[in-house]
Amino acid sequence: MKIEIPYPLRPYTGNQPAVDVDAATVAEAVNGLTSRYPDFQKHLYTPDGKLRSFVNLYLNDEDVRYLPEREETAVNDSDTLSIIPSIAGGSCPVG
Repeated sequence: MKIEIPYPLRPYTGNQPAVDVDAATVAEAVNGLTSRYPDFQKHLYTPDGKLRSFVNLYLNDEDVRYLPEREETAVNDSDTLSIIPSIAGGSCPVG
């Protein structure tokens, strides 16, 4: 399956926009990514191994958090997993 890498995190995958991994589940796909690129791990997971709250995973445009099996959802070779980090901040100008 293909994992799409967001632009800000591409330096941790040698600037690749996507990485192919062999996996049976979403969790295995992410583990395959972090095994190949260990520096990527700290950007996805907390020190206790939980997916960071600001990291969103989409399997073929479906938010993994809302799938019945979540990260244990089965995947196929033709699937695409997108990593979407939440962006926050900024302010409105007072005028």
